[in-house]
Amino acid sequence: MALIGKIREKSWLLILIIGLALVAFILSDYKSIMGGYSDQYGLGTVYGTKVNGQKYEVAVQRFEQQGRMQAQQQQKEFTQQDQETANEQAWNFVVDNEILSKEYENLGIEVGDAEFKAYLFGNDGFAVLPEIAQGFTDSTTGVLNKKSLEARIKEMSTSKNADVKKQWDELKVNFIEKRKSEKYTALIGQGVYVTSLEAEDEYYAQKETKSISVVVKKFSELNDAEFKVTDAELKDFYEKHKEDKKYAIQESNREVKVMDFVVVPSKKDTIDIRKKMDALKNGFAKTKNDSIYIYKNSELKLYSSGKQATAVPEGHPKSNRFLTYPRDYDTLFKTATVGTLVGPYFSNGNILVSKVIGFTPSRLKARHILIGNNQSTDSTVLKQKKNLADSLLKLITKDNFEEFVKKHSTDQPSIEKGGVYEDFLEGEMVKEFGEFCATQPIGTIGVVKTQFGYHIIEVMERDNTLFPVLASVAKVFKSSQETTDERENEAYTFIEYLDKKLTAVEDLYKRSILFDTLVSQKKKTVRPITIYDNKPAVQGFNSSFVEDKLLKFAYDSKAVAGMILTTPIKDKDKYIVAYLSSIKKKGTPTFDDVKARMEKELIEEKKFKRVSNQLSVDKTLEDMARRANVQIVKAEVTFGNPQIANVGFEPDVIGAIFSGVKDGQRTKAIKGKSGIFIVRVDATKKAPATASFKVEKEQMLVSSRGAIQGQFMGALRKKAEVIDNRRFNRLGIIRE
Repeated sequence: MALIGKIREKSWLLILIIGLALVAFILSDYKSIMGGYSDQYGLGTVYGTKVNGQKYEVAVQRFEQQGRMQAQQQQKEFTQQDQETANEQAWNFVVDNEILSKEYENLGIEVGDAEFKAYLFGNDGFAVLPEIAQGFTDSTTGVLNKKSLEARIKEMSTSKNADVKKQWDELKVNFIEKRKSEKYTALIGQGVYVTSLEAEDEYYAQKETKSISVVVKKFSELNDAEFKVTDAELKDFYEKHKEDKKYAIQESNREVKVMDFVVVPSKKDTIDIRKKMDALKNGFAKTKNDSIYIYKNSELKLYSSGKQATAVPEGHPKSNRFLTYPRDYDTLFKTATVGTLVGPYFSNGNILVSKVIGFTPSRLKARHILIGNNQSTDSTVLKQKKNLADSLLKLITKDNFEEFVKKHSTDQPSIEKGGVYEDFLEGEMVKEFGEFCATQPIGTIGVVKTQFGYHIIEVMERDNTLFPVLASVAKVFKSSQETTDERENEAYTFIEYLDKKLTAVEDLYKRSILFDTLVSQKKKTVRPITIYDNKPAVQGFNSSFVEDKLLKFAYDSKAVAGMILTTPIKDKDKYIVAYLSSIKKKGTPTFDDVKARMEKELIEEKKFKRVSNQLSVDKTLEDMARRANVQIVKAEVTFGNPQIANVGFEPDVIGAIFSGVKDGQRTKAIKGKSGIFIVRVDATKKAPATASFKVEKEQMLVSSRGAIQGQFMGALRKKAEVIDNRRFNRLGIIRE
């Protein structure tokens, strides 16, 4: 099977030729498959009704545009991951809007013209909306300029420009939907209530404490092999408990187990790349033009003679803004002289040879007053700014500097800090500013011109230690094709081995255990991935190609639990082997679905019976601890927090302690989450007497109301039986 899979995987050229021959046929139905969403589920469904594809696309465009603007403001690239985020935001927006629209309709929630106007203008008890206040608040009075707002609304709503008119229509709809949501949430909030009895219970649950001594024998300390569970016991337990709520499958899903064959450079690869870098180092030492040599020979074609080429040790707070070098090279670089060549050395997946071309202080602190030019090129304006800066310089001292910052600086971010910039590097600032701070004596106050205007700068602090400025030749340190092929062949060989071993085992449970065992013997780690039918998603990989491949494998029309993917999947620097471990349908579980879980519970029950019987002969807690070979744990507990210090979350144990056990008494053996417990109550500290539980009541109300929106939306989505079919639709997977 695996060998056939490899042949198929490598026959991509043949597949491409056949695919091209079928293009004309495929294109004839492309629109109905991708554009028209003509299948039963389309993009997905809400309350059994297809999600409107056009509304979804409009929402995608809106969220994508917002994402691109945000990325641009942060000077970042808009990535594929950002696109996926926009898609998810659009999906949630459309789905939630569809769900809430039905709720509004059923409850008669509307927003009339009078209410909308009051909401928009902050009248009749409404607070001014932040998004309105931002654009229409009078800068002098701090009051909403309602005339200006009204004029803008009239301008947009009556505009002959279709785009402007459309923009207003969309804004109006958004504000109305926002108001409906507020009314709905407020209505739901009215149903949240805390009784006086609940508040009283909460008070005592938090305030009454018990000092306890605990003997606990952890389940993990007992060897499972000593507690055999027969198939007959398991099947009997299954028949008796399969309808129990805790075993019910809440959502149909499939589990895929994966393991990785990571491609890492071999010893030979390391030797080969070092030889290449040694040759490049020799050429770098002889070259008379560093920039040309770097652009010709380096895979990272970065060169700057300025302080932007500063390098810092790996892990330094500014390592995300500058080049880095290994920490153990710090002394070497800082004591080098200009012209020194360092390397080859490894850093961030690259191997580099670096030439020291300068140095810069490792920390600077300064303050400034910016006389901004607003990017003006008018010579008269620039002369006025310079004259102002020169005249202020004559008046400014280190004692009154902050006063002049507040009066004259146009650099808003620094005004509140007295104009101070601390802990910066020369290369973080524009050249003229950084150079002044790095070279002038401490305490110097002077004027510097930059693209932003005229700066009156005081040099406040400067470290004596230096960071190097580097010119570097770099190569990506990666595995050779030979090493990559070896890992691929290793993955194929292992698949073949797995296929042979697994197909010999019919029982699904035993087959899955065998898979885990064989992977463990290979010294690999199994990663289980649960994929839910109604929202199929796979995460934790470097590309959507891998995710798509796993989805197609898990939801192939012939897929059965216990099946192995016959070809490994290439995911950047690793090959992935995949095994379909289970297919679970919503409702009553099959025997295979819960066999492992039930076996664990039966084993724990047998451990509990054995240990509790053994300890029952002892009269003191100390004797029990010696017999169980454990230490007595001391702790303080409350009913409101089911945690035992140094043990963990144990609600059943805490419940037993507070169920009437008196000081000096012991509980019987308790089967907890992590083991077998026997607890002695040493002392009880009663809660202080009080006549009012008002504080507890208010805290519980705030907590409940704070969580309500997430809770009710989750409940509404569940009620609506939302099906997200986007991924299946794109991959051509037919939902069962």
